[in-house]
Amino acid sequence: MYEYKLLDALLKDVYKTLETKAPAFREDDYRCWMAHGIIAKGDNVPCPVNLMNGSLTEEVTDFAGTYVKDADKGIIAHIKEQGNLVEVTSLNHRYPSCWRSEMPLIYRAVPSWFVAVESIKEKMLVNNKTTYLVPSYVKENEDGKEVVVIDSIAELEELSGKKVTDLHRHFIDHLTIPSRQGKGVLCRIEDVFDCWFESGAMPYAQLHYPFENKELFETNFPADFVAEGLDQTCGW
Repeated sequence: MYEYKLLDALLKDVYKTLETKAPAFREDDYRCWMAHGIIAKGDNVPCPVNLMNGSLTEEVTDFAGTYVKDADKGIIAHIKEQGNLVEVTSLNHRYPSCWRSEMPLIYRAVPSWFVAVESIKEKMLVNNKTTYLVPSYVKENEDGKEVVVIDSIAELEELSGKKVTDLHRHFIDHLTIPSRQGKGVLCRIEDVFDCWFESGAMPYAQLHYPFENKELFETNFPADFVAEGLDQTCGW
């Protein structure tokens, strides 16, 4: 069930440490296995926890079918019976839980499909040069341009030296602020289409509602789960 390996990073101190590694349940453990050549990217890793109900699978013969959070005491007793128990301690720490049910969450690897970006990296870099993004600095974030994001009316007033009573465009477009890099003055950027408008239109657009799939849409709206990652904003 577990792979034991002495970690070089832990051997630099005055004592040696033997640590269990569970790459399907901890990101650092997965990186350790990768770094030491135990697995390669894309390989399956030992993951004896049922994805549907959080119980131990048949690989854990003595506790198969037991919910992982209920198996701790039994596993400790089993190790003790084998004469391999060194010490049992308890630590208080924060632990994530489901905000709906308040049940503890299980951090485990799940089957996923990913594009092998490494194999097409160079082609993507070439293609990215042909794209046009608004505002332009989103595409080249190291082009030396100075960008200042204003967090409040108070900050805008402080930087511009003007009193602000209304945030509508025609009241603030004329305001400028001094460059912190000594490049003169900074002006508000040109209009940017609100990406949240696009995200909000997704349920309708994907089904061409209301022109098509009216019944399908109305029986499934709203979506149960919507995910959006930072990776979606890079290299589009």
